[in-house]
Amino acid sequence: MEPQAGAVKYAHPQVVFFTCFFKAAALGFYLLGSWVTSSFVIDFVVCVLLIALDFWVVKNVSGRILVGLRWWNETDEQGETLWHFESLDQVSLDQLSKTDAWVFWWTLYATPAVWLGFGLIQLIRLSFDYLLIVIVAVVLGAANIYGYTKCRRDAKKQIQQFAAQTMAQNFASTLTSALAV
Repeated sequence: MEPQAGAVKYAHPQVVFFTCFFKAAALGFYLLGSWVTSSFVIDFVVCVLLIALDFWVVKNVSGRILVGLRWWNETDEQGETLWHFESLDQVSLDQLSKTDAWVFWWTLYATPAVWLGFGLIQLIRLSFDYLLIVIVAVVLGAANIYGYTKCRRDAKKQIQQFAAQTMAQNFASTLTSALAV
């Protein structure tokens, strides 16, 4: 069977699927969980598990494969938090699927915004128990936003530094060749 003319083609459809699946599953269970179960504890555990799986997939799989970025942080002996950023080289970044990257960035930013909307609703309803789920989702989403935004900036800075260094080397080489004549 041939693909339809207007069908969207993803370079990594499984990664795109799981990038969206855990977000949708967490949001869906948050909205419909009380119809399935009458226990807040079950709602909380299932939602937080799905949110944590989403965080892990985005941080450790989707970011690497869909946008060529990776980040992590660690705490040194003095208690200082150290952030580390990695990215593919410019040639490899240019070869990544624009459609895959679009899905990654939109879901990265849109999902916490949706959770914030749910949080506002829970505040208006004074439903502080379900607000806990929203807080977990927003904090983990914000951590990924922070990490990937800083990582993208760091990657752009590295590319600019590499370009400037290459131009300087080429200029020095050309100047040396011209003076040697």
